[in-house]
Amino acid sequence: MMTEKKSLRDELTGLLGDKVVSLHEALGETTIVIGASDIPGVMTQLRDAEALRFAQLIDLCGVDYLEYRDWEGRRFAVVYHLLSHAHNRRLRVRVFAEDDDFPVVDSVSGIWPDANWFEREAFDLYGLIFTGHPDLRRILTDYGFVGNPFRKDFPLSGHVEMRYDPEQQRVVYQPVSIEPRVVTPRIVREENFGSN
Repeated sequence: MMTEKKSLRDELTGLLGDKVVSLHEALGETTIVIGASDIPGVMTQLRDAEALRFAQLIDLCGVDYLEYRDWEGRRFAVVYHLLSHAHNRRLRVRVFAEDDDFPVVDSVSGIWPDANWFEREAFDLYGLIFTGHPDLRRILTDYGFVGNPFRKDFPLSGHVEMRYDPEQQRVVYQPVSIEPRVVTPRIVREENFGSN
């Protein structure tokens, strides 16, 4: 198993060279970080290179690192989970958006068509813009929804609420009338993780 992971590391660094910003192996998984400008070329190489052949995009998700521990890097990232059926390997690729105020990365829907809905979900929930996407619009929230609910600075009660107005006989939107409150989430502590 270690030989396989070591050879994956060697193949990635040999093929991609300085386009790999960082490479990390932990818990039997390999993660590489690449620059946002390198997405189309690197992703195509990962799919087409005979030594890698990551033919399937398993998942794509957005990440908001706002107030994450002692994090000092970029705020938004897109994480791609790839699978190589030919070599029975998995790879995680992380890309950070260059601008925290307007996070933009290139779409990979032309490389892996199943990225289409994943990118729409990341756009809807995190406000990540995917240039070159064929139909970038909301997929989970209403078209009139204000904001991006998975951003860490999104208010817990939202910005507007929807209710049925019997006088107008239709659904209306109005500012939220809920008093803001602090919610303390249950946290899985790393020192106790997996001890049961």
